[in-house]
Amino acid sequence: MSRKKSTEQSRKVFVIDTSAILYDHNVIFNFKEHDVAIPITVLEEIDRFKKGNDVINYEAREFIRSIDRLSNSFSLTDWIPLNGPTKGKFRVLMHDQGKFNVDKIFGEAKADHKILNAALTVQDELGGRSVILVSKDVNLRLKARSLNLQSEDYLTGKISDIEGLYEGKTLLENVSKSKIDDLYNNGFINWKEITKKQPLANHYFILRSKDESASALAFFNPETERIERIHKSNAYHIKPRNAEQAFAMHAAMNESSRLVTIQGVAGTGKTLIALASAIEQKQKYRQIYLARPIVPLSNKDIGFLPGDIKSKINPYMEPLWDNLKFIQSQFKETEKEYQKITEMVEHEKLHITPLAYIRGRSLSNICFIIDEAQNLTPHEVKTIITRAGEGTKIIFTGDIFQIDTPYLDSHSNGLSTLIDKVKGQPIYSHITLEKGERSELANLASQLL
Repeated sequence: MSRKKSTEQSRKVFVIDTSAILYDHNVIFNFKEHDVAIPITVLEEIDRFKKGNDVINYEAREFIRSIDRLSNSFSLTDWIPLNGPTKGKFRVLMHDQGKFNVDKIFGEAKADHKILNAALTVQDELGGRSVILVSKDVNLRLKARSLNLQSEDYLTGKISDIEGLYEGKTLLENVSKSKIDDLYNNGFINWKEITKKQPLANHYFILRSKDESASALAFFNPETERIERIHKSNAYHIKPRNAEQAFAMHAAMNESSRLVTIQGVAGTGKTLIALASAIEQKQKYRQIYLARPIVPLSNKDIGFLPGDIKSKINPYMEPLWDNLKFIQSQFKETEKEYQKITEMVEHEKLHITPLAYIRGRSLSNICFIIDEAQNLTPHEVKTIITRAGEGTKIIFTGDIFQIDTPYLDSHSNGLSTLIDKVKGQPIYSHITLEKGERSELANLASQLL
């Protein structure tokens, strides 16, 4: 066997599914020296996604442009060189009516089965070369394996160690009481007095003395490079009920932290604290936006729901209104604080809306709270942040283990990626909330059911 043929045999062929392309339009360039194949069915599906303003529509359009640039004078059925001396080649796999009929095996005709047919056909054509189907669709990967076809998730950009994801806080026990006294008396201490390694910017600490007779909450201020004490404060009558909530409120109200993430399971108070903190600081911002992505039940488009657009989206926004009503309920209807919230909503100083409706608006001098951020892709999160203008603060809240979209998981969603990539930056704060504070009944369900 010639050296060239041996090298070619060692190269794998990755067959790319639609879901991977809609997740990352640069997917075909991320397989090093290996070759990439795109079933024609995938191009047909991508064509149906090219119109629209959502991120998946952007990904579809950018992918189509990439294919157009690469093919240029080539036929798409040829193996076309990818850009770069260390890259492999790619080609489009046409429909094949040969010996493989996956529709017959699974008992129905589906686009996914045409993709499987194409992968099996190219595997048969190339003999000994390893062919692998790449898809974000778990069910398609399982079907591939049932046909003895290798399949993998698209892992580029995935967080490998989700259990070790940055939590934003450290419990330091056995701290000398004198150090805690210094923190109370002076408002700060040198970080070297309580830890060997310089903390990440805006990292939070729970300090406890050896005999547990003294404790304090603090954070590492990157501007002064000191451990500074945190005073528990209220925001529009919302009081933090534990240390983590106090940290979250501090992050949301810290002017130096222009980007904040608050992660935690349902009932930990993420959205409530973010919203109360924003309202407390309403004078600092031109507007407060509270938004969330719409993820319809069973992944159906909201168009199938009855009514006009307002009645279609109201069910998805109701949890946000519930938080606002809870904050408002801390006051009597005759009190100016209660009336101020009503006035803010009426004049759209405080605006609750689907995330898609924010596109195209100016993001200067606003407080932008994005709820359920775990349902965003990394690219969507990047798009939101890169549109922030002067004086804008962005707060992402969500639970990375409660994903409602089919092609994201705890390792690949935008919130996890943001926490992992941005930790330690001077203008960024993060805290993970662990203790549920909704009710004793809710806590019982979370722990035992």
